[in-house]
This record gives sequence, structure tokens and C-alpha cells, in this order.
Amino acid sequence: MPDATEEVPEQLLRLAEAYGVVPDYWGFDGTHLLVAPHTLIAVLAALGVDASSPERIDVSLAHVRDDPWRRALPPVMVVRQGESPQVPVHVQDGDPVQVWLELDPEAGGGRREVTQLDVYTEPRTVDGQRIGRATFELPSDLPLGWHTMRAEGPSGPARCNVVIVPDRLELPEQLREGRAWGFMAQVYSVRSRQSWGVGDLADVGELAWLAGRRCGADFLLINPLHAAEPAGPMTPSPYLPTTRRFVNPLYLRVEDIRETAYLSAADRSLVEWAAESVRSLDDDDGPIDRDAAWTAKRNALEVVYAAPRSTARQAAFDAFRAEQGEGLEAFALWCALTERYGTAEHWPAPARDPASAFVAAAKLELADRIDAHCWLQWVCDDQLAAAQRAARDGGMSIGIMQDLAVGVHPFGADAWALGDVLATDVGVGAPPDMYNQKGQNWSQPPWRPDAVARAGYLPYRDMLRTVLRHAGAIRIDHVIGLFRLWWIPQGAGADQGAYVRYDHDALIGILCLEAARAGAVVIGEDLGVFEPWVRGYLADRGILGTSILWFEKDAAGAPLAPEAYRRLALTTVTTHDLPPTAGYLAEEHVALRERLGLLTEPVQVVRRAARQERAAMLDALDRRGLIGPDPSEREIVEALHRFVLATPAVLVGVSLADAVGERRAQNQPGTDTEYPNWKVPLADGSGQLVGIEELFDSARLRSLVAALQHGA
Repeated sequence: MPDATEEVPEQLLRLAEAYGVVPDYWGFDGTHLLVAPHTLIAVLAALGVDASSPERIDVSLAHVRDDPWRRALPPVMVVRQGESPQVPVHVQDGDPVQVWLELDPEAGGGRREVTQLDVYTEPRTVDGQRIGRATFELPSDLPLGWHTMRAEGPSGPARCNVVIVPDRLELPEQLREGRAWGFMAQVYSVRSRQSWGVGDLADVGELAWLAGRRCGADFLLINPLHAAEPAGPMTPSPYLPTTRRFVNPLYLRVEDIRETAYLSAADRSLVEWAAESVRSLDDDDGPIDRDAAWTAKRNALEVVYAAPRSTARQAAFDAFRAEQGEGLEAFALWCALTERYGTAEHWPAPARDPASAFVAAAKLELADRIDAHCWLQWVCDDQLAAAQRAARDGGMSIGIMQDLAVGVHPFGADAWALGDVLATDVGVGAPPDMYNQKGQNWSQPPWRPDAVARAGYLPYRDMLRTVLRHAGAIRIDHVIGLFRLWWIPQGAGADQGAYVRYDHDALIGILCLEAARAGAVVIGEDLGVFEPWVRGYLADRGILGTSILWFEKDAAGAPLAPEAYRRLALTTVTTHDLPPTAGYLAEEHVALRERLGLLTEPVQVVRRAARQERAAMLDALDRRGLIGPDPSEREIVEALHRFVLATPAVLVGVSLADAVGERRAQNQPGTDTEYPNWKVPLADGSGQLVGIEELFDSARLRSLVAALQHGA
């Protein structure tokens, strides 16, 4: 834990405050903890700030004080609709300046003048030049959108993004008075007889259609579909992608690509041979083998990619590529380089710089591979659209609920292409909590708050647009990361980090804008250690929270009464970081953590607490008449879901694993290879695999759905 006896110099505290680095925090057990000085220095270094000596700290403080005066315009302005903030414009002292707005074409376009105010500010000498400040005021009636502010005068031209965002993201009409419920699924684990060993986007479409048509479900929450490595071993975790903007083509259904139907007999045989090599994996109850599935699928996709496309199809591909722009081209180039050189950490040094002559030459040499990876994203986009159509055709009011991971792989595409807006030499994680008592390090490079603002938040916007493109809702994993993130210096333990603050008004505002344009509901996973005011802020902005039954306690530590739950939330019995409910009731979360050495308390203490928790929950169910004497496991699971339905929550989620009686966890936080994280195929309580063909005829699922319908 941090050494509270180390005194932090006052100047270091001031510098940390200037860059949003928080020198203290409250632990999960209510203790006040101080961040060690060496951690503050390391985190500041990751922000490009030298705090290695008292003299360097003084220089850095002077620099940050003058920095706003070095720019004619702010790097970006994110403004709530209806507000009219003042804008500081810096020019050579005495120079005139004209400022105007070019409106977003999606908001109607046009030009608006910006009024200068009669506000005097004392000029300042910065870097040997006398700099003056003129003050302008934005109009209060600007439409929502991404506008451009321009300044022109003798001091030179300048521009910045002005993003007008909704004050609040409104719920769709059906949720303003009512509620919706849906299933939660790990896509890769839910397979059909047509899968290639891994659940795919066609399976998602069928699952959503059947859930809507046969069960009355309104949404299907799925794991992140973000892209993984295009060659070599594939990282199993969907929460450690190479990029959050693009999709993992592992999830493609090869047979559903239009060109597959027109292959020659010889080429069709190649596709069928590839499928046959992994089709048996659909019946394998062992850990899911992504690498085998992707090897076979990639071979087949190469055949389909080489097939001719019709004029209209080629035009559609070209249009998609143009629309996605430089972000897609950079990702495709990274994929091509990965195919050639392997994992990015082993690339030749010049290849690690996207702006190098080496990379420019490689871009020409690898043009066909770049085209192939762009094509993969195009067919992914097509199949995602089809899945959402199937969900809505099945009667779902929301449809597919996408999941946005916290961050990206340290050697992935985003770390390479967006290196100027991501911090290096730190990883993102979480301080210790009651379920992960050593803390967590997710090894992900975070956004640099200053750099992503200087980029006008465009990388953030583009990421959101892709994820929202074919979604009726989006879940933001660890939404607290839009307020602050736990930065862990390289080589330090997960408990030796510090929080770094972000401009949450800007990040949440842009999220609301892009979700409003997409017509999507937004859910923030606001679990773990967070500041109390955050939940209220998110609710005010129209962002739903997350309530997990096992985590909701009253002041005495007893299960929270359903009536006391939040309305503006997605409420569920369990989450993917816990065993399914049947396993949780059997204390398998304790046994697993003991076996893996993750406990920091004696196992007897942890097991006793788990049994007390279970007893308290059964007592709560009994008091409400939801269970009788000596209830079975199935009856308890159904009662817990009826308990959740008694809450006012606008969204209720049901894990598919709970619906079939699965007991094994999908993920054990704090582990890597010690447990088959993200590789567990869907099975029932006896370990029998459950495919999509059998899923909705499962007696246990039908019984749970009936209980939900009765409870509603």
C-alpha cells in the first residue's frame, strides 16, 4: 500500500493538481490513502511532465501556467446546448482578430459570427513575446454538432472544434414510463451448428431474433466485439483489444458474405474444407480455441476476398472505406505490418513510428493487404447491420446492446496509430476492492487528457461512432474512466497507482451527442470504487447506471430492498466477472480465488462471509414470499430474478448462463493464464453444451422466462 509517512513537497502537489493527478484517495474500506511522491513523479512523466527534481518542478509549473497563452484558440470547446461561454483568443498584443463559426454540415451548415466582448485582460509576456487576450462569446442558439471556430488576423490563422452537446440524453419513449428486459451473452461462447468453433454475428442475429420472438426480450447485451490480433495468438479477452474502433473478423459468418454464394466450385471447396477443419469444435466442451477457428476462417476469407465483386458491391465498399477515412487505413496498415513482422513489440524500430519513411514505403508494398483488411471491416459492418435488423424484426425494442471496453492492448493498433494521444509507461487498472484485494492492472495505455483534448476529441468521437453504428444501446465498461482512471506506473504493483482526472463534462457530453444521433440508450458500468457524486451526475445527463444484486446493500450491510434500487439503471443478478448465479450460490467464487491464490484473508473468513451473504439473501427472498422452505437451486435463481424485477429499474438483464444453469465463470479478475478466461462455452449445470438450436427449448430457460413474465 502507499507509504503515508512520505511527505509530498508542496510544489509537487501543485504540479500534480495542474495536470489532474490526484495525490490521495479513499479505499474501498473507507480509509484515506496517500499516493507516494515517486508515484506522482512517474505518473507526471507519463503525461510528459518532468518532476524529477525541485528545479524541474518549478520549470514545469511555469510552463503550465503560460501554456493557454501560447495558443490563439483553446484546443477544443465542448459546450452544452443553450450555453454561451466566453472564449479567450490570444494574439500579439495590440493585433486585431476576427472570429467566426463554420457550422457542422450535419446540422445544416452555414457561418455564424462570434461577438467580441469589452473585457480587458492584462497582457502577459510568454516566451519573450507580449501576448494579449481578446474575449469573445459564443451564441447561445447553436445547434447540436461538431462546428469549427476560426480566428484570422495579423497574428495568423487558428481553428478549433466547438462541440455543442445535449444537456441530457433522453430515454426512448418506451422507457420513459415503462421498462425493458433482455439477455446478456458472451458471443464467442454461444454457438450453433453453423459456427466455426466460435459464436459469430449470424449467431448473434439468430439469438436476438429468437429472444425477441419467443421470449419477448427487448435487447441482447453482448461482449465487446473489438478487433484482436490479425495473426499469431489471439488475446482471449474481449476487454483487451488492439483497437476499440474496429471489429474482430473472427465473428464473421463466411457463408453469409454475398460473394461466397458465387464462388467457383474449386473455391467453394476451399471454403468448405476450411470449415470442416474446425466444425467439430462446436461440440467441444473444452476451452474455446480462437486461434484454430481464426486460422480456418482467415483461409476461407482470403478466398472470398479474392472473388470478383459486382459494380454496386465494389462501390459500396469504396464508399465505406472513404467514410471511415484515415482511421480505417491506419488500422489496416497496422494489421498488414503485424502479418509481416509479428507482434508489434518485435517490429523493426522504424516500423514503430507511423510517420516514418519506412512505414510510408511499407504502405505502398502492402497495398493489397491493406485493401483486404479494409474489406474485412466492411463485411463485418454489413453483418453487424444484419444482426441489428434481425433483433428489431424479432420484436426487440432496443436490439443489440454493444459493449465498449475500458482501453486497448499496449502493443495494439491504437497504441501504434494513436500513440500521440495515449500515455506510455503506465497501465490502467483499479485499486484494491473487496473482490480483488490486490488491485487490478489491465495493462492498457490510457488516453492522455491533455493530448486527446488537443486532438479535438476526434479519436474519441470516431471510436464512439463505430461502436454505435449498428446498436440500439451501448454499455460503457468502467464508466468511471470518463471521470478518472487509476494509472499504474510500469513495474509498480496495482496498489501503487494514482488517479488521473479527465474532463468528464467533455467526454460525457460527446457521448450524449453521438448516442443521440444514433438513437441509442447509454448504460455506464459504475461499479467499484468511485466518488459518490458521480452517479448523480450521470443520471442528470441521462446515462443509466448499473446495479448488481449481490453488490447492492443497505446501510446495515443487508440486501437492499428492491424498492430502494435506482430507476435509471440496468439491473442484473450477476455480471461476467462473477460465476453464474448457480456457481455463486455454491461459493465457487471463493473456491476459485483460493485455488488461484487471490485471497488476502484466510479462506475460512472469506467463506464465512459468503455464507452469511447467501443466508441474508435467502432470508430477504423468504420475507417477500419468493421462495418456500428448502428451495432448489433453480427456484432460488428464479426468485432472485423476480426480486430484481421488483425494482424500479428501467432495464433488467438476464445472463444466458443463468438461464441454462451454467456454473462456471467466464472471467476471474486478477488472472491471465491461471484460468481459461473468456474461453468457456455455454453449457448447462451438468456441463452439457447448449447450442442456439437447443437454447430456447431448454426447460430451465423456459422456466426462468415464465418466472420473469409472471414477476413482471
